[in-house]
Amino acid sequence: MVRQIIAEATDCDFKVALETKKPKSWLKSVSAFANGIGGILIFGVADNKEIVGLENIKGDAEKISRLIKERITPLPQFVLTPIMEQEKNLLVLSVAAG
Repeated sequence: MVRQIIAEATDCDFKVALETKKPKSWLKSVSAFANGIGGILIFGVADNKEIVGLENIKGDAEKISRLIKERITPLPQFVLTPIMEQEKNLLVLSVAAG
């Protein structure tokens, strides 16, 4: 899946890890996607498309969901999907256009 995405664009963003202390960086992307044409965030991938993976995919998914629900109003429609790429765990956050 990651190989199919050529580069970050207005509807796609890569995050090497889940920022929980400063979630504003990725929450702004979620809000922008919801207020635009929608988009996806892929957690566990560096900007240069190097797949680094996530250590605690279940915990990260719960944190992502909780932070979106607590900090973005109105609540955007989103889907979190765990995927395996090069034997590493990634999370794909799909945000629908609002």
